[in-house]
Amino acid sequence: MSSVQPKVYLEVIKQINNIINEDQLTSGDKLPSERELSDRLDVGRSSVREALRALELLDLIETRRGEGTFIKPFGSYRLVEILLSFLLKDEGARKDLTETRRIVELEALKLACDRVSDESIEELQHLLERAKEEWSHGDLPVEEDYLFHKTIVKACENQLLLNLWVSLVEYNKVAIERSLQRAGRMSASLSEHEEIYQALKKRDRTQAVAAMTLHLENSRF
Repeated sequence: MSSVQPKVYLEVIKQINNIINEDQLTSGDKLPSERELSDRLDVGRSSVREALRALELLDLIETRRGEGTFIKPFGSYRLVEILLSFLLKDEGARKDLTETRRIVELEALKLACDRVSDESIEELQHLLERAKEEWSHGDLPVEEDYLFHKTIVKACENQLLLNLWVSLVEYNKVAIERSLQRAGRMSASLSEHEEIYQALKKRDRTQAVAAMTLHLENSRF
């Protein structure tokens, strides 16, 4: 979980958006440096760095080593403000985030049933095995859980859906850990992942969606 305060973090996102508009920057243009943004916005560099990372996760900017940070082609920067307004805020917003994640993940799963590669199926099996091994040692496989879901969304071969999913989940991994810490939840989660994996392996959309729906409801993210 980020140590940057949510209000500062979200405000920096909005101010960077304002700078893009004020400076009339467009696709391919270079953003001011991290240091310049920090000075111009009068905020700490850690807050600027966190905001830029979010923009990069959404595929709106790219960092080129030795050159700087550049704006990537995209329709509207309003998307950033809309998405991040849901993150790390009040209870109602967190419920909206959970609901939006479920919608994105289930739609991605439907596409993945038609598009998933054998390599992705193997990766899911590998993650399942790693998770079981971690749990056998008494460790919560939080990263394996996260990567299991991410691999499925990635398998839908829709970059924007993947970017949306990452923006909704990346900053809330603590919710995964809290869910898995509940009594009996870890063993149940592994079984549910196995059901999802088997359905996806058979490219059975109905079974996969049913298994994922149950899993997300039980997970209480």
